[in-house]
Amino acid sequence: MSNPLKISVVICTYNRALYIREAMESLYHQTLSKECYEVIIVNNNSSDQTEQICKAFIASHPDARYYYMNEPKQGASLARNTGSLHAKSPLLCFMDDDAVADKDYLEKIVGFFEKHTDAGGLGGRIIPRYIPKEPEWMSHYVSSLVGNFHYSEGVSVFSANKYPLESNMIIRKADFDAIKGFNPALPGVLGNLRIGGEGKDFFFRLKSLGRTIYYDPAIRVQHVVETAKLTPEYMYRVASGIGRGERVRMKEKGKAAFYKKIVEYIFKLGASFILGIKYTLQGTPAKAWPVIRFRIDALKGLLNH
Repeated sequence: MSNPLKISVVICTYNRALYIREAMESLYHQTLSKECYEVIIVNNNSSDQTEQICKAFIASHPDARYYYMNEPKQGASLARNTGSLHAKSPLLCFMDDDAVADKDYLEKIVGFFEKHTDAGGLGGRIIPRYIPKEPEWMSHYVSSLVGNFHYSEGVSVFSANKYPLESNMIIRKADFDAIKGFNPALPGVLGNLRIGGEGKDFFFRLKSLGRTIYYDPAIRVQHVVETAKLTPEYMYRVASGIGRGERVRMKEKGKAAFYKKIVEYIFKLGASFILGIKYTLQGTPAKAWPVIRFRIDALKGLLNH
């Protein structure tokens, strides 16, 4: 072949029949030559029409490198690891099953790593696409729970405690193998239960190898957010999942780390009340309670409630 594979995109999917085709379609219409990339779809035990949709798409697009497989053990981290085992490129890109990539998404990623030879990892911008519209109670702080992510206006290196989000992250395959991929103890989405923080754990382990992690706002995906599903129950699952993930991570470090994290979360809860008051005084009281509830739910998850 004139052009060897340069990047593998791994999408793990769970009951996303409504949106998985658009995600796959966005990767089909890339400016990067189809000879240079592959897309690996890992179905994580979906019970809807996800399998049929994925297989039908692959069959109707034989000129592209799309592969389909199933990971029977539940958990996004496990599904991502399974897909990565089959990747044949030097770069691994992870994208969500309800994300839509810009047309030059893969071309920009490949170009970035060619220019920044010191890059061990890369994260890009994630823009929420609210359906039908952004709810009035949504704020900058709460929107992170639905994937909104914009670290800086230009290309920059992530600070020590910052890292990319899982729905738009890239790593060298050799480094992925070196840190043994995602931690199965932090599965991410596990049916209706969430034990998050898998991306945080992943990049902290990568940083421990001395790798430099970059952010580039030009490498963009849109993330579908159905506002009809943004119920208190849904937001609790997401926020408490963050806390559960931190519980797992801190328990591995020891009691002192765990208790220190509890103090940190209590401090953040106090700060959320101040922020809620600020929103109320600014004339947007609808944004106040969701910010406070976010921190309460995260603390509940940390305490395993």
